[in-house]
Amino acid sequence: MTTDTLPHWLRFQTGIRAQHVAIRHKQLGIWYEHSWQAAHKAVVLAAQLLKQKGFTSGDTLFLLSEPRPEALLLSLAAHWLGGVSAPLDPAHKQSELLDLLHTLRPRFIFAEAQAQVDQVFAAKPDVQLLIFADSRGLADYHHPAMVAYSQIAEQALPDLAIKAAANDIAFRFYRLSQHYQLEYRELTHAELLKNGQTLVLHEALTDREEALAARAFAASGHARYLLSPWLIAGFKLNFPENLATRDSDRRELGPSLVAGTAATYQRLYVLTLSRWPLQKSWQFALVQWALKVYRTRVPLLSVIAHWLVIAPLKDVLGLGRTRVPLLVGEPLSGEAEQFFSAIGIQVRGWPEETTWHISQLQVIPQLNSSAEAYFALKGLRAAS
Repeated sequence: MTTDTLPHWLRFQTGIRAQHVAIRHKQLGIWYEHSWQAAHKAVVLAAQLLKQKGFTSGDTLFLLSEPRPEALLLSLAAHWLGGVSAPLDPAHKQSELLDLLHTLRPRFIFAEAQAQVDQVFAAKPDVQLLIFADSRGLADYHHPAMVAYSQIAEQALPDLAIKAAANDIAFRFYRLSQHYQLEYRELTHAELLKNGQTLVLHEALTDREEALAARAFAASGHARYLLSPWLIAGFKLNFPENLATRDSDRRELGPSLVAGTAATYQRLYVLTLSRWPLQKSWQFALVQWALKVYRTRVPLLSVIAHWLVIAPLKDVLGLGRTRVPLLVGEPLSGEAEQFFSAIGIQVRGWPEETTWHISQLQVIPQLNSSAEAYFALKGLRAAS
């Protein structure tokens, strides 16, 4: 069986572990599971919908969403048809995000909820297909391009051939430079799978790993070192309920694989410092003693330090069972690196492509939003 693209690997994993859990996500405090067979079916049905709406080889599906399963499955659906997935980082400033949308003029897009739907219509009211996941607040929106993600499952499962090829572009990432130029970088299926296979072999990843997708796949490093290894090794990929709950969800989950940026680990380090005992207190002295003893690996004393301080601290961070802590992109600050090393978390750095290319598209700033006028004209109602 050919396994030279991401959809081919999805089909391969479905063939060997159809009923094993592939994706788990949290919603309203409850974890929901999806098997590899269910994920495969969802991708094929989504690809069928895209095809029916005119999406074809070489087209781009834009994604405007926090990390959630629908964004991942729709990306694979676009790949299935030989298309490109272009995640837009929701962390962009509102003005920059609108300018990106206004410049890119997406025809096919996945918008997570009402706020993202409004952003799309503000930039391109004549979008061809807009798939949304969360329908809250959208009851009075009437637009022929809008399709609820939940409707995809209502279709009959088609026999749809995979159109993707190894050298096809799988992901394209966009940003605005300091000089307000549109820049992009691209990843082919072959490059992604090469990076993923390298990581799987180097870290001895297996199908028993628990990985947390706490960031959107809007950074190339997370596509390289989380999405691709997931498909190759066949482990569980977990999505938090939202960004606000990612730390508590990580503590509950206890992932064995964490792929974070310098900002991710720095945030955890700062969070720890904010809860540090007051200096000159006995608790502070105990923590300092434990960190010192644990680093030196003194017999018996290091065991005591581990159970009294180190293990509870790692559990609070949600890293108690983490075997593979990955750092994607820029290195950690010296203080943060020293802290994680002191508690036995040896963060391993993996490179992220730093070259950005200048697009031929000219950035057209969104000087004013015509969303309200458009909503009124078409019978749509913007959020109050």
